[in-house]
Amino acid sequence: MFGIVRPCTHRLTDGLKTEWMAHLCGLCLALRSDHGQFARVVTNYDGLVVSVLTEAQTASPARLRRTAGPCPLRAMRTAPVAQGEGARLAAAVSLVLASAKVRDHVADRDGLLARRPVAAAARKVAGNWARAGARTGRELGFDTAVLVDAVDRQTGIEALAGPGTPLLAVTEPTETATAAAFAHTAVLAGRPQNIVPLAEAGRLFGRLAHLLDAVEDREADALSGAWNPLAATGTSLPEARRLADDALHGIRLALRDAEFVDDKLLHMLLAHELRRSVDRAFGSATCSHQGHGSQPPQGNPYGQGPAGGSSGQPGPYGPNGSYGPHGGSGGYGAPGGPGGPGGQSPRFGDGPHRPQPRGFWAGCGAFIGLCCTCKLCCAEEYEGPWSRKKREGCCHKCDDCCCGCDCCCPCDGC
Repeated sequence: MFGIVRPCTHRLTDGLKTEWMAHLCGLCLALRSDHGQFARVVTNYDGLVVSVLTEAQTASPARLRRTAGPCPLRAMRTAPVAQGEGARLAAAVSLVLASAKVRDHVADRDGLLARRPVAAAARKVAGNWARAGARTGRELGFDTAVLVDAVDRQTGIEALAGPGTPLLAVTEPTETATAAAFAHTAVLAGRPQNIVPLAEAGRLFGRLAHLLDAVEDREADALSGAWNPLAATGTSLPEARRLADDALHGIRLALRDAEFVDDKLLHMLLAHELRRSVDRAFGSATCSHQGHGSQPPQGNPYGQGPAGGSSGQPGPYGPNGSYGPHGGSGGYGAPGGPGGPGGQSPRFGDGPHRPQPRGFWAGCGAFIGLCCTCKLCCAEEYEGPWSRKKREGCCHKCDDCCCGCDCCCPCDGC
């Protein structure tokens, strides 16, 4: 539920950091205002992209701000926060998708949800969230049934998938759901000419979200025996990376065809941070300000990026199209390498002795604790609240990322 777009605040200018926090807090407060305090636990990074998209197309964004009171997660400081239809749409989408996630955990009998009383309570919460999200969606002219239908179809598609099944057949429901949410931001902003390009951007964003989730969970799913799209369809990591790079390029092309009033933050999130999310998932992330040879993208802000895939330039592939210094899948499974004989996975602990995932309620408590202690951002390593997988804080490697310039690259429109 953290999302795939997790920008390091060291890479944001003061203005963009303020805007980013305004949308994050705006989503959280929209959930509280419309659906109660407990609904704030479904706040996630990807959901606020809907709010950012709406505002980027709006002629008078200043009216979409209000000053919020002190909050423990802001060190008890006041702050300008986003409000209006974009934040409410993001809240509705987050609620419906979180509801589906809870139902999925109940069906899998994860952790405490294997106990009937806890499962019954979780189903009740999921039902309330689904109805609340649908109610807000109707008020905004958005039919959340497309999201529910996508989630319901996902189960059937996964049951039928096997070796040789195209991976994109598995990601299709997620693509459809995100396409609908992205497209409706153009309706809210009164820019019908943007519906088609934003639907395409949303479709590819959903594809990336599904792909990166599958890549990051690959080893953990293999150890636990859980279903994973890559393993089920026999898709290799190089092929998954190719699909991810193509999706990145397609998102830039789609956004280039849309009309925006101010897309600086949107450009940062979907043109730069999304690329870093892909690199992070595939183990090829570096900080562009630390002298590692990484160059900022040039030319049109939504043109082809410098990485591999559809851009035609060498990407993060090693010799013979392999990943990482050991070849194969980033070195995992290589003798003596991470995950191989005599090796140890750097992400998932001690193999089969990895702690069992937390249940939904325990995970919510852990999530709140991580937020309040800033470990999500600054810790060198922390334990995922639900999955209990080892993760890295967003900013712990970026101490030198503050370059003091107006943006991280000279792209047009930054």
